Amino acid sequence: MKPTRIVSRDAWEKERIAFLVDEKEFTRLRDELSAKRRALPWVRVNKDYGFETTRGAESLRDLFGDKNQLIVYHFMMGPDWAQGCKSCSFWADNFDGIDVHLAARDVAFKAISRAPLAKLLPFKKRMGWRFDWVSSAPSTFNFDMEVSFKEGEEGRYNYRPFSGGDEMPGISVFARDGEDVYHTYSTFSRGVDLMNGAYNYLDLAPKGRDEDDLAYGMAWLKLKDSY
Repeated sequence: MKPTRIVSRDAWEKERIAFLVDEKEFTRLRDELSAKRRALPWVRVNKDYGFETTRGAESLRDLFGDKNQLIVYHFMMGPDWAQGCKSCSFWADNFDGIDVHLAARDVAFKAISRAPLAKLLPFKKRMGWRFDWVSSAPSTFNFDMEVSFKEGEEGRYNYRPFSGGDEMPGISVFARDGEDVYHTYSTFSRGVDLMNGAYNYLDLAPKGRDEDDLAYGMAWLKLKDSY
């Protein structure tokens, strides 16, 4: 690959320090955005959702365990899929193992898919993941969270009308007050981008994500055991 420009160390440092001003402004704006996100109102979850877990049948409240906050990654794997989505698997490779750190800050973390547990667990074992992955097959949770869609029906994704597929990715956040559960936040599409550490590392490299000439953004991506 060819360099953009070649300069002296002093010239490079001058431009780097100037760019640091922009980076600091981005960090400040991100902190402000995060504060606004935490200030959003909550919605009580009145519906009883059931999940298949390795511990048996559980409710949404049960998924919190002894924590007061719950973060859910909506992993794309439908009931009839042979394996999980390669993009969601890319994200899973990045969040696998973080649950112990989140727990130290009063947060439970779960991946949730519509595929039955009997399909999730073999794929989880193949990928070598450790996070808790549960199935929402017994309930309408995925549909109500607007990440699963019935064939032939127009749904809503990222707060807009949608008819592009049966499963889509997202992240949802819940909190509890005693036994009462509240939905506090959800993000979809490019909103999950920041949660992928590998992509953020690639953004630091000279070529960046290097996806501009591909048929679509993640055309290069494979399951980690398939490269």
